[in-house]
Amino acid sequence: MSGALDGTLVLDATASFWASLGTGQLADFSARVIRLEGISSTIDSAALATPAHNELANRNKQSVRFDITRPEGRRAFEQLVAKADVFAIDAPVASAEEQRLDYKTLAALKQDLIYARATGFGPEGPGRDLLALDELAAARTGLMPVLPQPGQPPVYSGAGQVYSSVMLALGVMLALWHRDETGEGQVVDASLFAGNMYGASLDIQAFLAIGGERFLQPVSRLDAGNPMSGTLYPTSDGLWVTLTMPDTDRWWPGLAAVTGLDEHDACFDSHEKRCETYRLELIGALEESFQKKSAAHWREVIAERGLSADVIEAYSYAASDEQVLANNFIIEQSGSKALGFPLYMSETPATLRSPAPEPGEHTEAILREFGLA
Repeated sequence: MSGALDGTLVLDATASFWASLGTGQLADFSARVIRLEGISSTIDSAALATPAHNELANRNKQSVRFDITRPEGRRAFEQLVAKADVFAIDAPVASAEEQRLDYKTLAALKQDLIYARATGFGPEGPGRDLLALDELAAARTGLMPVLPQPGQPPVYSGAGQVYSSVMLALGVMLALWHRDETGEGQVVDASLFAGNMYGASLDIQAFLAIGGERFLQPVSRLDAGNPMSGTLYPTSDGLWVTLTMPDTDRWWPGLAAVTGLDEHDACFDSHEKRCETYRLELIGALEESFQKKSAAHWREVIAERGLSADVIEAYSYAASDEQVLANNFIIEQSGSKALGFPLYMSETPATLRSPAPEPGEHTEAILREFGLA
């Protein structure tokens, strides 16, 4: 079976997990991705975050080592660049220019090269040279203070860097498409700041549209405008149930039935009463009901009734969820479980072809293959 990116050669000079994960998504869909160890950083792929992170970000890749401070190493490196479709880097712009790894220098070797740059805060502006650390980028988005319950410290989720990884891969794909149409190469810049803002897009867009303090402060679960939508209730064994039923007229009979409440209670017999007049009373009644039974009980009755609700689970549940395994969201890799492929394609699926390489593992073979030895 052919792969979506067969014949695409990507040179990967990234050192951070999120940037390497971005090129890893290209590798999963059959691009040939060659890691260039020690090119723009002293960090080798094997030292990337943790062994588990390295295995995820660098699977399906090869690894070659060049010493570009030596004439023969620089010459071999440039000859390989001249054969590549994409060059990916996450070194600071000033550092890349100092090492002659900037777009202008490399595009002189390959006119239609796609130069994929992973940065912290974007290619322009006064913050363009700030450290590319995800927590610093997340701190500026406005999302962290609204995640916890009121009175608790801001919460750093770490999810923004994954959005940034996807943006890097998407940018490369768009640039390759444009090159196929026009023959032009270009710079693609994906940043942690933009990725974190994209991850918070629901709240940020709403704030930009209507403003207001609502989007600047954390909201207590007891202050929810609709007791049946976006509201969490504790179970008897310490887990939580989330309800997503904005149309309460539609869902109220079924919810009342499973929670033991009276569907025809005069306090709750209309949407207005449930969400305005007796909102706090309904929250209290639902909380009392959910606390009487275990999460397993609620999962069962929710499924039986087809309600729009679910139990909030820990990672251990997702790791063995039948739905996860059926769709290859988790796979077997190097004798253990690993994250699989989040995107389904019927004809050109992602595949696991090889584990993450040791740094420089394929140096001799690649030098021979490309006539660089």
